[in-house]
Amino acid sequence: MNALRALASAVDAVNEGIGRAVSWLALILVIVQFAIVLMRYVYGIGAIAVQESILIMHGVLFLVASGYALLYDAHVRVDVFYGEAKARKKAMIDLIGCIVFLAPFIYVIWSVAYPYVASSWAVMESSNETSGLPGIYLFKTTILAFTVLVGMQGLALALRSILVIAGIDDTNKSRTGGAA
Repeated sequence: MNALRALASAVDAVNEGIGRAVSWLALILVIVQFAIVLMRYVYGIGAIAVQESILIMHGVLFLVASGYALLYDAHVRVDVFYGEAKARKKAMIDLIGCIVFLAPFIYVIWSVAYPYVASSWAVMESSNETSGLPGIYLFKTTILAFTVLVGMQGLALALRSILVIAGIDDTNKSRTGGAA
């Protein structure tokens, strides 16, 4: 059982590091957006590549940080059954949610996205705009990164839930101290 706990902790550490690193994109995104507005409305200069960078940063921020959000229990949840439940019932709901909802969702997203990303890599896709950004295929790859990171964090959540259900851990707390 220590191996399960160690695996869950390793996954947590990966998503923690990635989430903290990617979160800096939010600040960069705000600064670049401010620069775009300043360039356009004060100096009358426009840059398609800079405008496209906003879309890409926004997408990367949300796709790559989704595992981090799951780590901190920041995804939307309907608390009808979960809100006032005891740790063991919460663990059961989390485990069922991972198996019935999260795993199939991750599988479907990966199955649909993989050919899409592969075809983008095959042609080394870049922006449709003449002065747009190259390397759009790299951005599309973040869809697959999303499935891996959220899938790994879902596995960690399921492992921790199993430990709680088995009575090995007495609570199923997330890293923020609340119920996971």
